[in-house]
Amino acid sequence: MKKIAIILLLTGLSFSCSDSFFDLKPQGRASVEQLSNKNGVNALLIGAYSLVDGVGSGNTGRQSTVSNYVFGGIASDDAVKGTDAGDQPEQSFIEQYNWLSDNTYFLGKWWHQYDGVARCNEVIQIANSDLIKDMTKEEILQVTAEARFLRGFFHFEAKKMWNKIPFIDEVIYKSADPNSTKVPNTEDIWPKIEADFDFAAKTLPGVQSQKGRATQWAAKSFLAKTYLFQKKWAQAKTLLTDVLTNSGKKLVANYHDNYRTTGNNNTESIFEIQFSVNDGTNGNNGNAGDNLNWPYSAGAPGRGCCGFYQASHNLVNAFKTENGLPMIGSAADGTADTYNKVDLPSDQGINATTAFTLDKTIPVDPRLDWTVGRRGVNFLDWGQMPGSSWIRDQAYAGPFTGKKWMYYVGEENSTTHSTSRRNVNNNFRMIKLSHIILWLAECETELGNLAAAESLVNQIRNRAKTGSVQDATVKYVVEPYPAGTFAGKGADYARNAVRMEQRLEFAMEGHRFFDLVRWGIAAKVLNKYAAEESVPGKEPSGRTFSKRGYMVGKTFTEKNNYYPLPQDEILNSQLDGKPTLTQNPGY
Repeated sequence: MKKIAIILLLTGLSFSCSDSFFDLKPQGRASVEQLSNKNGVNALLIGAYSLVDGVGSGNTGRQSTVSNYVFGGIASDDAVKGTDAGDQPEQSFIEQYNWLSDNTYFLGKWWHQYDGVARCNEVIQIANSDLIKDMTKEEILQVTAEARFLRGFFHFEAKKMWNKIPFIDEVIYKSADPNSTKVPNTEDIWPKIEADFDFAAKTLPGVQSQKGRATQWAAKSFLAKTYLFQKKWAQAKTLLTDVLTNSGKKLVANYHDNYRTTGNNNTESIFEIQFSVNDGTNGNNGNAGDNLNWPYSAGAPGRGCCGFYQASHNLVNAFKTENGLPMIGSAADGTADTYNKVDLPSDQGINATTAFTLDKTIPVDPRLDWTVGRRGVNFLDWGQMPGSSWIRDQAYAGPFTGKKWMYYVGEENSTTHSTSRRNVNNNFRMIKLSHIILWLAECETELGNLAAAESLVNQIRNRAKTGSVQDATVKYVVEPYPAGTFAGKGADYARNAVRMEQRLEFAMEGHRFFDLVRWGIAAKVLNKYAAEESVPGKEPSGRTFSKRGYMVGKTFTEKNNYYPLPQDEILNSQLDGKPTLTQNPGY
């Protein structure tokens, strides 16, 4: 039948062809004319929003997931790759500071960010074209503002990864001309990212009718974050104070409410990545970019794959407290901290079938057990975490799991996709009011207002003190800093305290590496971490155990403050035989 159909078609063509017959529209793709109306523009804008979660653009999403668990997590002292030595070696190279420009993770991230930029530019171009007849000026202005917010977001993500990147706007971008975007990356694009966020902040409403759309408060928060990365403390403070005072946002009573489905879009959330499951799709709307990061057991959340992204011993130790306070010193870079000298007890090296009783008498911050799964401690409503039976290779990657993206067994099926329980609708909170408070504390510290910084940090610590706890059998002790501590111990202590609070509050959320870089302390912190994480650990009982031997001799150098531009993109950027993109120094 197929052969007959083809013969008839060819016969028809031979007798009745014309030039217009061959003027065919591409199939499966809307034309500019079809999209040049209110519905078409909104569809394009939703297409741009769809990439904010980091999934799409033809890659798996692991390279570009919004959580940045690879680039912001395992590249830092918060986490290890997890799983086993042979799985996803590209991640191992990143964890061990062996960064090559042909690593597919760098290419996937770059590809995704600039696909997002392209989608934003198409929205702006069509919305502001003469073809649009059914939209008011106000509607066009709001769509443009949302698209510019998203364009700022995608460029910001790329900027903190590579620093030297091109800014592609709607004037430069021409979808029919691949050479139009081949522009040099020699310009500092911070001012252009600022301009996009500023335009959005001045244009967008305070509340949107649909959850997930950008608001003026989200735009002001990202603009403030852009200022923080440039150490523009006064400008950032003005914006952060405005958000804190006027947005109507407030801290939720329980820290953990920010990390479960029932807390999606709560009163603390400022910009939240929306996840959805059982919506008629294949599950990729449900945090598919993080679908490797689950315990390696059919009896655990996710039901049996894949063991990636485990918490480091260093992070777990950071939650220890002394008189309710972090065990930190007066060096701004953390080199005088004492929390990592002796390890918090764990079941490292102990088989899951061997009897084990965790020493729960050592005081810790309650946020530890909302962040990390450890043997002998309740794991949401799954019972006590059972140990190495949930870990793919404990000898290689350690005894701890991540926890913030996990779901309650009582919510299984309602919060998980029907065919993949590793795809969940637990949103990712990109910016919360707790970010605003601690960023403002950072600004106050840098501006010399130590008492104000202390008061802000104590808002976060008081929430940790009075909120719910994961396991009442653990000795949770957390206290606010006594009045005058910051001033009495000096600016460097205050800086270290604010930075530690950000680490504890946002641990395993993909921010840590980028924070260390913008604070200018990445090399000192990460070389200390590599040296300490690679040698045997020691518990208060005197028991010793192996840690991450593969980190022996690994060194973080100044070039590692930024990732190498993907080699493929440099090659593809050629005009007249010369690349327009320049590689970062040292690669």
